Amino acid sequence: MKGKETKSTQPSRSHSNRLIVRVVPNARRTEIAGGGDGVVRVRLQAPATEGRANEELIRFLAEVFGTRRSRVVLVRGEKAREKCLEIREWQGNGESAEGYAVRWAERAAALRGGSR
Repeated sequence: MKGKETKSTQPSRSHSNRLIVRVVPNARRTEIAGGGDGVVRVRLQAPATEGRANEELIRFLAEVFGTRRSRVVLVRGEKAREKCLEIREWQGNGESAEGYAVRWAERAAALRGGSR
């Protein structure tokens, strides 16, 4: 029919389970260093060679979000410092992945006694 819009059969998905991360490799320890402006900064102990930093990032984020590594998917930025990751099947109960990660880092810092 003329003028009829076609719609995808896929349900629209919110990107609240997507996370923009700026990584800092070769850090003293792996940790979330903060967030803001839609980007979470993550320090990684692993070097940025042979995909080791990406592997460490995925392992760490799986731990943060309490899920399996296979559900943390690198969407873009494989060789860049700024990466987009998707936490599949994660239910944030209305909270964005960024907000959850930053809140998790604050709790972890409090448990360590506030030292960074």
